Amino acid sequence: MQNKKIVFTAPWQAEFQEETLQTTGLEAGHARVIKRYTLISPGTELACLSGGESWFPMPDVPGYAAVSEIVELGEQTDGFQIGDLVFHYGKHCQYELVPVSGVFLKVPADLEPRLVPFTRMATVAMTSVRVSNIELGDTVAVTGLGLIGNMASQLARLQGANVIGIDLSEERLKLASACGLALGVSAGSSDVAAEVREATGGAGVSALIEATGVPKVAVDSLPMIARFGELIFLGSPRGEYTANVTDVFNYSHLIGRGSITFKGAHEWRFPLEPDKFTKHSLVRNSAIVFDLIRDKKVHIEPLISHILKPEEASQAYEGLRHHKDDYNGVLFDWSE
Repeated sequence: MQNKKIVFTAPWQAEFQEETLQTTGLEAGHARVIKRYTLISPGTELACLSGGESWFPMPDVPGYAAVSEIVELGEQTDGFQIGDLVFHYGKHCQYELVPVSGVFLKVPADLEPRLVPFTRMATVAMTSVRVSNIELGDTVAVTGLGLIGNMASQLARLQGANVIGIDLSEERLKLASACGLALGVSAGSSDVAAEVREATGGAGVSALIEATGVPKVAVDSLPMIARFGELIFLGSPRGEYTANVTDVFNYSHLIGRGSITFKGAHEWRFPLEPDKFTKHSLVRNSAIVFDLIRDKKVHIEPLISHILKPEEASQAYEGLRHHKDDYNGVLFDWSE
């Protein structure tokens, strides 16, 4: 059996490759799937492609959001059958052997397959809402309106918040508006904090969701946050940044400076599967997102900028790296 895959071979080198798969018996609890679509996660995958992520040694196959069809099943896979369409944390390859446990969910018949991989981005974004104290009528700001930030703004709005989106890109601000954002603020403004405070009657926002992963953005955003508000780190902080940490800590400590709470919102703070000790899990979040997409409460279609063949991998990553206004939600189509 021939398999197609995308491989990061060296920093900033993404290659399309083919290999011959050995198709001997499957392990119990596993399925072999053929991909329909996989979705690029721009922040994580570009960080891996840069060579800056120690957990991703090169050469390796990236990717973690897929909709696939089951073509073969091992033992102990009750509840699934060949031909089922499933959502799972799949890599950018045509065939993959994956466990049927964890996030391996049947796709509802009324859900468009190419929308399904965006479930992963939505569950990543959902963590920011899950850890927050956002309540009906609150005003929330989201810094960075890429895939994750855009979805965080949509989910915060569903939580009952008035949302202010902040980004350098006018195109991303327009895209967020198409997805329901009421107020967008250009990060290139001379005084973003002043604009946010004006929009909130001088109070500031009760929660700021930081989705860029740029530490300076988080520090610069502190004056936008209301007293007793919260700064939620949704984007994984990357890169070096020098600041007076005492000044930063005082925003958390002193009432006069805001008494702000800092919260981490990495998706893996929740367990993979439901258990009796926690309310939320990645499986539960994924199932909820299916409903939100089906009911058009979360808007996905505007986020799809490109559907490319895996042979066009180099173009996809170059576009996401150098043409951020044009490349946003990039799917690989694995059909022949």
